[in-house]
Amino acid sequence: MTMLSTTRLPLLRHGGPDDLFALHEGKPVTVRGYLAAVRDLARRLPDSAYLLNLCGDRLGFAVGLGAALLRRQISLHPPNDTPTTLRQLEESYPGLICLTDTGAAYPGMTCIEALPPGGLDSLTGSPFDGDLAFPADQVAAIAFTSGSTGRPMPQVKSWGTLVRSVHGAGTALEVAKLGPAGLVGTVPHQHMYGLESVILLAIQHGLVLHAGRPLFPADIAASLADLPDRRMLVTTPVHLQALLADGGDLPPLDFILCATAPLAPQLAVDAEARLGAPLHEIYGCSETGQLAVRRTSATADWLCIDGIRLRQDEQGTWASGDFLDGETLLADVIELKSDTRFVLHGRSADQVNIAGKRSSLAFLNHHLNSVDGVKDGVFFMPRDGESGTIRLAALVVAPGLTAETLLARLRERIDPIFLPRPLRFVDALPRNPTGKLPREALLRMLDDSRPD
Repeated sequence: MTMLSTTRLPLLRHGGPDDLFALHEGKPVTVRGYLAAVRDLARRLPDSAYLLNLCGDRLGFAVGLGAALLRRQISLHPPNDTPTTLRQLEESYPGLICLTDTGAAYPGMTCIEALPPGGLDSLTGSPFDGDLAFPADQVAAIAFTSGSTGRPMPQVKSWGTLVRSVHGAGTALEVAKLGPAGLVGTVPHQHMYGLESVILLAIQHGLVLHAGRPLFPADIAASLADLPDRRMLVTTPVHLQALLADGGDLPPLDFILCATAPLAPQLAVDAEARLGAPLHEIYGCSETGQLAVRRTSATADWLCIDGIRLRQDEQGTWASGDFLDGETLLADVIELKSDTRFVLHGRSADQVNIAGKRSSLAFLNHHLNSVDGVKDGVFFMPRDGESGTIRLAALVVAPGLTAETLLARLRERIDPIFLPRPLRFVDALPRNPTGKLPREALLRMLDDSRPD
């Protein structure tokens, strides 16, 4: 991408230097303090083309994003920080600098702490020298697909692509009505959903970013209680289900945003009733970013965010728009109602055909998880057997059920040809931080759970 663009887009859109930008370890951080930390880190960063942002602290991550833009370094946002992933990144992006939380380190890598060595208080009194803005076509980040169906693939994102996507989503969700609400997220910000709907949604719409990343219900409640006024929760179906099952009290919510996996309409209805706030879903992928929204309790239809258009041909459904680079073929089965409205029927890779009968893994998973006594469960295609016969497998968390009982209840719901063979009971499914189930993790668990 050329770096000669005359269009510059601001790093943040808060009202003024003394507006509240974030809550960090219980303390307020102003826009002035955030920008001072960005400039401080930009001065401390060594020269490098790539910055591997591994900060778990959301404020540190946001500081790293701003400093990298200021230094024209490209932020890498990997799906995890396993030794294998880090080794692959070092091979693909030589000389990268690793950005970390305070006190964290990765052996063998050049590491820089994102926040000032003396803490944020050490920057008190720093002059405010104006907001930062960057060329729309400056490469800002390389995100990676989740790897749930294979090796994670890099997705290059310009600053303009990210900003315009987040503005479109914010407009569709009417985030402006929330004012300077506080935002708590349960999803990792290295993932595209977390990057766009936690970090960028906050900084581009004047929201107050909670720097923690709570996972368990009690931690989510505590983080929401930290916020002084209106509250927005950005989460996943898995975290939302756990929150409702916990039954604990939560501070009042004003908005809930959900993504990363299909959300059952009944769960959306229950969540709105229990949490007292409208729940919206957002649809997108790493390749395109955010594409469409819906209020799940009210409609099955998805509405594209402003500027996005869809079309179909024999290959599938293509997305294009103001902030997309050309057209992108989507990996989902979609029923178009117009070029901006559609019904989602699951991923193309989820479609299964056994003995001439068709179904989808999303449909089967819906019925599996609707059986009373099933806490979590998933259908998937195991490795090909020697006979070549296609059979589905399932892993299920259902401590009070027997295989015979579960299969009998499934027969009432689905065609018997899709019953899982094998069916394995496990203590927990191998979900990643966004609630997804990588195929290789499922296959390993299936192998490990074989009867002796």
